[in-house]
Amino acid sequence: MICIHSIMRCFPIKVSKRIENYFLSENINLNLLEEIRIRTNRPILLKIGQTEKKIEYIISAEEILETLQHICDNSIYSYQSQICNGYITMQGGHRVGITGNCVIKDGKVSNINYISSLNFRIAKQVLGASSKMIKYVINEEENTIYNTLIVSPPGVGKTTILRDLIRKLSNGIEQIGYLGMNIGVVDERGEIAAMYRGIPQNDVGIRTDVLDNVTKAIGLNMLIRSMAPKVIVADEIGNKEEIQPIMQAICSGIKGIFTAHGSSIENIKLNPTLRELAENGVFEKIIFLSDKKEKGEIQKVYMLNKIEKQYVLVNP
Repeated sequence: MICIHSIMRCFPIKVSKRIENYFLSENINLNLLEEIRIRTNRPILLKIGQTEKKIEYIISAEEILETLQHICDNSIYSYQSQICNGYITMQGGHRVGITGNCVIKDGKVSNINYISSLNFRIAKQVLGASSKMIKYVINEEENTIYNTLIVSPPGVGKTTILRDLIRKLSNGIEQIGYLGMNIGVVDERGEIAAMYRGIPQNDVGIRTDVLDNVTKAIGLNMLIRSMAPKVIVADEIGNKEEIQPIMQAICSGIKGIFTAHGSSIENIKLNPTLRELAENGVFEKIIFLSDKKEKGEIQKVYMLNKIEKQYVLVNP
């Protein structure tokens, strides 16, 4: 059973009671709850599995502001940098998306005024999510991993699988004699470790170091210089600034696991950054997840033929 107490305490009493009463009256399975959305002058919406439920209660601007104050422990100023990124990570790993009137200064968001929407995304760590993929990632002969790119369309579960991969590779896998490795994670949006006041809210393993709230290009360079990782990890790569630190790491013998959006090898070639990394042989394996089957199902696995410098399909 997931715990949403830390979320419910953020709402004004009247709002939390309406939501809790709805849970009870409709016999809602909280394990399926994915989102709670509140918008100014509109009803409360719940995402439960693949369905959406509406609570006939109109949220006021004052209730939005009071909710935000509770999320920020009555100190909105101290959460300003997270607010400017459009989300806040809560205790328990839950994330609150924020929309409103953006204030731009020097080309960057310096504040968000007149908050109009809050989206509570319920954190769920799925232990064992990477069980089907782990055999394609680990190089058992050398007690290391293959440099791997995991690719899928949005919402298919690649971040959930990535998180579980990190946990297993960090802790080690006794059954196959795989020893754990020091892993450096750049968690730019807080979706992997969900750091809260310096503590990861998700289990990412005993040998994992996390940098959050920093771009992948900057964070990867910092980790390489300061933490001597054996493996670096970044979610949703694709910007040209990320090429240099990734190439530097791989050329230094550091292994890497990355994810990206896409559904085919052709999609990889269309992204200049991914294409350059692939052409330079950075990815030893490219794993595609299916959006047609159950979340996390592997569709295709490609392995780099280093002699011919081509990716060869491996039957999953």
